[in-house]
Amino acid sequence: MWWRSASFIMDRQQQQNQGDSSNPNISAYYETRAAHHGVVTSDWLAQAQAAIGPEPQPQPQLSPDPDKPFSVIDQFNSWRKQPHLAEAVAAIRALAAVIRSSQATTMMQLEIELKKASDSLKSWDTSSISLTAGCDLFMRYVTRTSALEYEDFNSAKSRLIERAEKFGEISYKARKVIAMLSQDFIFDGCTILVHGFSRVVFEVLKLAAQNNKLFRVFCTEGRPDRTGLRLSNELAKLDVPVKLLIDSAVAYTMDEVDMVFVGADGVVESGGIINMMGTYQIALVAHSMNKPVYVAAESYKFARLYPLDQKDLAPALRPIDFGVPIPSKVEVERSARDYTPPQYLTLLFTDLGVLTPSVVSDELIQLYL
Repeated sequence: MWWRSASFIMDRQQQQNQGDSSNPNISAYYETRAAHHGVVTSDWLAQAQAAIGPEPQPQPQLSPDPDKPFSVIDQFNSWRKQPHLAEAVAAIRALAAVIRSSQATTMMQLEIELKKASDSLKSWDTSSISLTAGCDLFMRYVTRTSALEYEDFNSAKSRLIERAEKFGEISYKARKVIAMLSQDFIFDGCTILVHGFSRVVFEVLKLAAQNNKLFRVFCTEGRPDRTGLRLSNELAKLDVPVKLLIDSAVAYTMDEVDMVFVGADGVVESGGIINMMGTYQIALVAHSMNKPVYVAAESYKFARLYPLDQKDLAPALRPIDFGVPIPSKVEVERSARDYTPPQYLTLLFTDLGVLTPSVVSDELIQLYL
């Protein structure tokens, strides 16, 4: 099984990309951030991005009304109607529209307008980690250029629009880049355990199926919203062998599993993840049985959060239907997500490259500086 390990796969990629110049005595999996960054985000990442190529960009379904004042929430809701567009990407597109439609005459006025629009979007759903992180990263990426101080306003505004469109394009392509990067880790004959419905994990499995890889998937039911049922249905349409599990059967079936693939609502500064309820216990079981746990997450989900335990999370409550009446004296736990510490995760597949949990904090510093 050593040839299927994350360490071996990353070393093989390094040898293919760098020839004989790599140090055979040091595994790429355990190298420092600088060397690791070179392994997984230069040639390997560039190849994945080049393989995707240009794609037609989605268009909002909202027709501009000249008699109606611009509303960032209306723009956001228009973008959200597209089923394959993530909520955070919809927010990024809406913020780009703010710049284009702005009547500001100075950079200060434009930045204030952007800040108000960003705050409006973040308050739309205060429990969404990716929405908040996406808005924050947009503000940092778009306005982070000293050249704006030395240009006239129209040129500066054009530069902002250009950077906004670029950030939107990067975010839109993130899933496909992640899917490309993950393919070397899915081998013929493997069994993959997934939890709930993650669009980026589905993209990973879909590409593997299109590449004619032979694998099977165990889908947890994903209570309380049963999103695992949705994923199992989508995989069945691709003729991927699927077995549906009740959530409590994870430990029972883990000995048949070769790897765990999960998405994330947010990636935090420690390198851990916040994801749907049950992810933590799956990672614990997988770790105890030496099964790798892979996380697929777009970079706009990198959040400046540092939870120390489960109670540090902002509440995200969901209604739960047990199918029978519950007495009013019985307290029901309705939390919809949990926190998985970094020591239980193996690798994170992102559009920034393939990262170990320990280098996530460095990437967050680079993103938010």
